[in-house]
Amino acid sequence: MPDNEGKLYVVPTPIGNLSDLTLRAIEVLKNVSLIYAEDTRTSGLLLRKYEISTPLRSYHAFNEHKQLDHIIDIVRSGQNIALVSDAGTPGISDPGYLLIHRLRNEGIAVSCLPGPTAFVPALVMSGLPSDKFYFEGFLPHKKGRQSRLKEIALLPCTVILYESPYRLAKCIEELIAFAGEDRTGCIVREVSKIHEQSVTGSLKTLLEQINDGHIPPRGEIVILLQGKTPEKKQKNNKPDRPERP
Repeated sequence: MPDNEGKLYVVPTPIGNLSDLTLRAIEVLKNVSLIYAEDTRTSGLLLRKYEISTPLRSYHAFNEHKQLDHIIDIVRSGQNIALVSDAGTPGISDPGYLLIHRLRNEGIAVSCLPGPTAFVPALVMSGLPSDKFYFEGFLPHKKGRQSRLKEIALLPCTVILYESPYRLAKCIEELIAFAGEDRTGCIVREVSKIHEQSVTGSLKTLLEQINDGHIPPRGEIVILLQGKTPEKKQKNNKPDRPERP
C-alpha cells in the first residue's frame, strides 16, 4: 500500500446496549475523515451519545454499487474512513462485503475492529456445542429455502440462523419437518437488550412456548440447531461360528 493512501476501518456497533461500543471504536470514529453508515439516522444517535462529530455518509444495500468508485477515490486520496451498520459488524448479514472485497482487490488496507455481533453471545449462552458451528444467517425466503433446510438439518455441528420474528414459528415448524421434533434447539431474542431471552429445549417444546406466548415473536431473533448425531452402526448379532476341533 502506498504511504499516502488511506484505510478503511470496519467498526462494529452495539446490537442493543449502547455501552457495548468499545473505547477503540470511539477513537477510530472520532479520527477518521468520514463514516459510511447503513442508516445515518440510526448511527447519528450513537455518534451524538459519544460526542463524535465526524461527517456521516450513506452506504446501504440500495446504493453500495454506485458508491464503490467514489469511496475508493476518497481512500486513495489519503483519507481514512469507517464503515458501520445499524447494529453489529458490517459484512455479517449487513452491507459491507462488496466494499471490503473491492478494496482488498485494489490493494487498499482494510482493518476490522473486534466488537458486537449477535450470533457469538447467542451460541455461548445456548449451551449447545460451540467447538464447531455453521453460521447460515438468513435463509432464503422462498426459492431454495427447503433445500437449505434439508442440508443444514444433516450437518453434524451446531447451526446458527437469523430469522425475522414474524417467521419465527414457521421456521421452527420447518426445522421440525427436516430435523425432527426431538432435536435440541435454542431461541435467543434481543441479545444485550433489556428483554434478552434465551430458551433451549427440543424443537417441539420451543414451538409450544412460541404458541403459548412464553417466547414472544418480537425483536432480533437468533435460532440455533444442535448438529445431527451420527447414527450408530448396528452390531452384527449373528452367533459366532464354533471353532473346529
